[in-house]
Amino acid sequence: MPLAHPSHPQDGPRENVSVNPVFTREPVTIPRGRLPEGELDHETAYQVVHDELMLDGNARLNLATFVTTWMEPTARDLMAECFDKNMIDKDEYPRTADLEQRCVKMLADLWHAEDAVGCSTTGSSEACMLAGLALKRRWQHRRRAAGLSTDRPNLVMGINVQVCWEKFANYWDVEARLVPMDGDRFHLTAEEAVKYCDENTIGVVAILGSTFDGSYEPVAEICAALDRLHAERGWDIPVHVDGASGAMIAPFCDPDLDWDFRLPRVASINTSGHKYGLVYPGVGWIVWRDAEALPEDLVFRVNYLGGEMPTFALNFSRPGSQVVAQYYNFLRLGRAGYTRVQQYCREVAVSLAERIAALGPFRLLTDGRQLPVFAFTLAEGETGYSVFDVSAALREQGWLVPAYTFPAHREDLAVLRIVVRNGFSHDLADLLVDALERVLPRLRNQDKPQHGKESASFSHGAGERG
Repeated sequence: MPLAHPSHPQDGPRENVSVNPVFTREPVTIPRGRLPEGELDHETAYQVVHDELMLDGNARLNLATFVTTWMEPTARDLMAECFDKNMIDKDEYPRTADLEQRCVKMLADLWHAEDAVGCSTTGSSEACMLAGLALKRRWQHRRRAAGLSTDRPNLVMGINVQVCWEKFANYWDVEARLVPMDGDRFHLTAEEAVKYCDENTIGVVAILGSTFDGSYEPVAEICAALDRLHAERGWDIPVHVDGASGAMIAPFCDPDLDWDFRLPRVASINTSGHKYGLVYPGVGWIVWRDAEALPEDLVFRVNYLGGEMPTFALNFSRPGSQVVAQYYNFLRLGRAGYTRVQQYCREVAVSLAERIAALGPFRLLTDGRQLPVFAFTLAEGETGYSVFDVSAALREQGWLVPAYTFPAHREDLAVLRIVVRNGFSHDLADLLVDALERVLPRLRNQDKPQHGKESASFSHGAGERG
């Protein structure tokens, strides 16, 4: 049985619904939870689905998501031309397969690797799983060659990692050593990373752009600390950089930052093509420094699609359209275009963060100067409402701004977060600030008596957690 979202019951209020989706035709009865007995006219079926989807939020106003919500019409045309191509059929679609490898080479060059290997994935979650598997298998090979046990592998990372890393550890029997937050330290540091390492550590995950607050983890410092640990204890622990967002920001906005394959200890890097790679969902990329970093026994070879084909991925069949769109973007924008787009996103984020801080009720945790993402919370002395109430009030005006609590050891901290993506302009930022200015007086006065009565509370559900 599919899992239902907690706010959407598995079964609707009615099993069947009578609708008149094409307004000049007779109504039809459509079952919600089972296949209809007969066929529907294609226009009727389209309108039924189209009308229900109008109740979704506006993707362009969704400041929670990191994924791309705008592409050029020409890119969309190319994707439509490739909807029927299966990425795995490399013998049948050799040009699409070649575009994939060109993208890998372009990313390797962008991240300063000369002999890299890699592939596309459905997103960074799959890419992280593949990176984790390579780390585990390399560790197993080294341990077995030395006649040592391979029973208790562990992976060190900050508790701010995306949930895919916890899934990896769970699915592949690796101990997840999650470094907790502490005070104003919201991500992994070099000092904390080495404290959690031992001879069974398969790798350390460093995040270039935390989803909690948009901050970069200090990859170079972490690598240097592991270099010292190697010299002192003999533990040669590689680093994987989860650059789901930052690996497509730093090369263009922070070109002098050492975080990529310029650091010898970095074994692999992933990114999301559908985030700051500027492609619609879903495409990700995983690149290893060289063939040695990807154990050969993880690569399968099949010939039943015509010609022998190596494959290393969790998914087999995948759409080719997103890979084509990624190559289009690389050609269309080049380094100069990506620099322009990403710097503009950062400029909007920094400006918007400053304006929100200037409103008074909020305190910034980050300001958009790394990822074009920032988190903020209520300033000291703001009472009677929570960040969850702010989020709900903005939703009434169409804005989707997430509110959430931080993980273990900082669960007391509840924040709002804004992700600035390509297509979010200064003009839209002005409208968001206007929306905040409209809702704040009501929220700040909601717990004060009005006309001799207590005003109704605006908080709802999760708002009470604030």
